[in-house]
Amino acid sequence: MNAEPLRKSRVRIRENSTTTSRFRIGILANSAAFLLLISQAAAGDWPQFLGPDRNGISKETGLVDGFPRSGPPQVWKKEVGEGFSGPVVAGERLILFHRVGNEEVVECLNAGSGKGIWKFAYPTNYQDQLGKGDGPRSTPVIAGKNVITLGAEGMLHCLDLEKGTKIWARNIVKDYDVPQSYFGVGTSPLVEGKLVLVNVGGKNAGIVAFALDSGKEMWTATGDGASYSSPVATTISSTRQAIFLTRQGVVILNPVTGREMFQKRWRSRDDASVNAATPLVIGDQAFFSASYKTGALLLHLKRDGADVVWSNDESMSNHYNTCVHQDGFLYGIDGRQELAPSLRCVELKTGKVQWEAKNFGCAHTILTEGKLIALTEKGDLVLATATPNAYREKARGRILEDGPCRAQIALANGLLYARDQKTLGCWKLQK
Repeated sequence: MNAEPLRKSRVRIRENSTTTSRFRIGILANSAAFLLLISQAAAGDWPQFLGPDRNGISKETGLVDGFPRSGPPQVWKKEVGEGFSGPVVAGERLILFHRVGNEEVVECLNAGSGKGIWKFAYPTNYQDQLGKGDGPRSTPVIAGKNVITLGAEGMLHCLDLEKGTKIWARNIVKDYDVPQSYFGVGTSPLVEGKLVLVNVGGKNAGIVAFALDSGKEMWTATGDGASYSSPVATTISSTRQAIFLTRQGVVILNPVTGREMFQKRWRSRDDASVNAATPLVIGDQAFFSASYKTGALLLHLKRDGADVVWSNDESMSNHYNTCVHQDGFLYGIDGRQELAPSLRCVELKTGKVQWEAKNFGCAHTILTEGKLIALTEKGDLVLATATPNAYREKARGRILEDGPCRAQIALANGLLYARDQKTLGCWKLQK
């Protein structure tokens, strides 16, 4: 190798070091700004049931402290079909899952304008045996370039987020011989790594893991029936855990292999009952709640199991709404939907009730900036302070009229998305 050209090259680099440094600084600054934009966009997404971490907590900041009786400013609205499936948002794309005529329809909309981007539909014959509505109950999941939906009849689809084309589909009710349930299929799938986890409810396949890229069955576990609760995942002592509240009770397993790590029978003695609220993970603890004289259960999660911290039927009985947590206190709906339930604040450590706002009604809640944002079944948007001292309502406005409003609300990039049985709307909550 000739050393002279190399020596000259080194000299040239030294001579232009100032220019090069400035150039590199410029690149780094632009890269940092770009990464900041990406992180801000990611932080603003609401890609699945109960938000980014499946706990009802939003990282949004700079939101309003109040609004008039008419509600916050509406950005857009769109007529929709029936269902209790909540909207989800990733970047500029919003996914709506509803029933129109005899089809279950997945629509991709522009989150800022409500304008359609693509639509995917397939036939359905589902009829609710108790007359509680024939639309889908499960909320979609956006995972990278994939959209996962689960219909009321058990049609599990994976679609391409950009184009809306079908990647794969499974009929989980048919494939796993699932017994008929009260209100159809209602659990929302969990995407964990390269797997889609579902409380299917088959007699020999209570929980099933499907490959995200192909829909292939990867493992099955338990013989538990399907609930209307949705699974969550967490890491305890460097061990990943998937947590389910099935029809029979609590199941904790390894999401990669399906190996059961903990199981506890925990449900109402009344067969005409459901487990519907989603497990709430708070550090190394998991909170469960159900109505029908069941109550609440707090577990301390361990590397390979769990211990009961407390359990009673006096603190909190969630019918289908999931609590949110802040600074050692739970905020949630206590009582059966048809019996004028209340909004309660409960101390997590002891289960002690701090306050109760009676006759609040069922409501989906989001916690952000120390505030509770709740949409009641009647269509009232409520803003309250999340404090254990007393119930302090800051604002209330009627934003929807065609209830019951049972779909989970979504908050993304300063915009609130909510729906009833006829309308999906978008409201500005950013100051």
